[in-house]
Amino acid sequence: MAKGKDVRVSVILECTSCVRKNVNKKSRGISRYITQKNRRNTPSRLELKKFCPYCYKHTIHVEIKK
Repeated sequence: MAKGKDVRVSVILECTSCVRKNVNKKSRGISRYITQKNRRNTPSRLELKKFCPYCYKHTIHVEIKK
C-alpha cells in the first residue's frame, strides 16, 4: 500500500484563542491535539471544540498543516 493514498490521515488541531492571545505576551504555550480524519468524508479543514489547558475552557481547535 502506498502511504500517499491512505483514506485516514493524522492531523494536528491547534487552539485558535491561544494563537491570537499570545501575539505580544509571554508565551505560556499553545494547545495541540493529534487525531485522525477520513479524507473522503471531510476534505475541508477540521474544526472541533476541545478543552484547552492554557485557556482553562473549551475552545475551537482548527486543523493546521504539518
